[in-house]
Amino acid sequence: MDVKNQAASSRSSGIMKTKARLPGMQAYSWRQYKVGLCMSDMLLKAVFWDLDGTLIDSEPYWHEGEMEIAAAHGGYWDEDLAWSCSGTPLDHCAKTMIEHGTNLPPEQIAKAMVDYVAKKEFERVPWTNGVLDVLGSLVDAGIPSVLVTTSPRRLAQNVIDHAPAGAFAGFVCGDDDLPHKPDPAPYLAAAKMLGIETGVAGADGAAALPGIARCVALEDSATGIASAVASGATTIAQLGFNRNAKADGPQCASIDGFAGITAEALNAFIRQRLGS
Repeated sequence: MDVKNQAASSRSSGIMKTKARLPGMQAYSWRQYKVGLCMSDMLLKAVFWDLDGTLIDSEPYWHEGEMEIAAAHGGYWDEDLAWSCSGTPLDHCAKTMIEHGTNLPPEQIAKAMVDYVAKKEFERVPWTNGVLDVLGSLVDAGIPSVLVTTSPRRLAQNVIDHAPAGAFAGFVCGDDDLPHKPDPAPYLAAAKMLGIETGVAGADGAAALPGIARCVALEDSATGIASAVASGATTIAQLGFNRNAKADGPQCASIDGFAGITAEALNAFIRQRLGS
C-alpha cells in the first residue's frame, strides 16, 4: 500500500496540505508547531476507530463477497439484505444468508466472506476520504488511536500495517475473547489498553469516571454506536459512508465526512460534552 499517495489523494478533500510522512521518518510541520502551542488546552485522551464504513470504505467488498457466495450456493442476496447486516457479527450475517437459501454451514460462509474481503483489502486498503489527514493530525498532536472492530484479526492487522507510521497504538478485534458490539466491552478494552479509566455509563451515556469520556469513538452503524455510547466514550457518528447511518441516534454528534476534522476539532467535541 502506498501510504504517501493515499495521503496525498485524501488531502485533496481536506484542509491539511502537509506532506505525508514515510514510515520511520520523523517530520515536523506548521501543524505540529500550532498543536504544541495549544496542547495545554487538549482534553482529548485517545480516539477509538471503527473499521468498516468509518476508517475504511470496505462495505462494498463485504457486499460483493456475500452476493457472490450466495449466488454460488443456491441463495438469494441483494444490496438491501447486505446493508441490513452491515455492522453485525459474521455469524449473524451467515445465518441470515442461510435463511435466504445459501446452502453452506455458517462457519463456511463466514470463512468465505473473510477470505474474499481479505484478498481485496490486501490488494488495496480503501481508506475513507480524508481519514489519513485525521490520523496525521492525531499523530502530530500525540493523541493515540485504537482500532475497535468486529472484523477478524487478519483484517485488523492488515489495516494497522498499512496505516501511517505511529498512527495506531493497537487494536481490539472480533477474534478477541470479548462480547461483540453492541456490548461496550470492545471499547472498554481499548481504553484499558491505553491505561484510561472507565466507569459504568449512566442512562444518558455519560461515564461515572472522566477518563473514557475524554476519548472520542468514531462509528457508523447503530450496533457500533450503541457499543461506544454504552462504554461512556464521546461518540461521533460518521454518516458519510453508510446508507443506514442516522443522525438522530444516541451519539453525542454526527459528521458526514472527514474534511476539516483534526485533533483540535475532536477536542472541541470533548469540550462541548464536558461543558468546559
